[in-house]
Amino acid sequence: MTEVPLMCHAQSLADGIESIGVTITRGTSGEITLTYRVSGEMDALEIPARSKPDRIDNLWKTTCFELFTGHFEDENYLEYNFSPSSQWAAYQFASYREGLDDLATNAPDIKFEQSKDALTLIVTLVLPDAWREHDLCAGLSAVIATKSGNISYWAAAHPAGEPDFHHKDCFAVQLEARSAA
Repeated sequence: MTEVPLMCHAQSLADGIESIGVTITRGTSGEITLTYRVSGEMDALEIPARSKPDRIDNLWKTTCFELFTGHFEDENYLEYNFSPSSQWAAYQFASYREGLDDLATNAPDIKFEQSKDALTLIVTLVLPDAWREHDLCAGLSAVIATKSGNISYWAAAHPAGEPDFHHKDCFAVQLEARSAA
C-alpha cells in the first residue's frame, strides 16, 4: 500500500512538524504492519523515554500513534495505541465511545528510530481471529506533544468540530482482507 498522509487538525498547531505519513500492510495470517514516519524538528517533540513494552492506558496524553479499525457493516471497532516508549494499549468498543473493554491480544512488536529531522515507528500486531477475514475500514492517527506543552492531532481524515479519532469520518482507509491461498 502507498503511504497515507496524515493531516494536522485545523484546531491544532503543527509546531515544527512538516509531515506525517503511514504505510499499512495487511498480511495473510492476520498481522498488520504500520510504519509511521514523522518529518520535521524532532528536537521540539516530547518523546516518551524507552521503557519495558507494557500495556498501559492514557498513552494519548503525550506523543503516540494510533490505529482504529472496524467492520463496514456494524458499529463495533478496535483501538490500538503505540508509544515510542514501546508501551501500548488495545481496546474494543461496541459502538461510538460505548462498551469499552480491554482487547485480549498479544503485545505488538514496536520498533522506534529517531534522527534530527525524522521519527519512524514500526508496529506489527495480530488482529483477533474474528477480524482477520473481513474487509475493514481504518483510522490512522497520531498525537504529537511538544516540549513547549502543545499537542497536535493528526489523522488521515477528520470530522467537523473538535479532534475525535473515534468518529467514523476518521475511518477513511480501506483494508482489504488478504487471502491465504
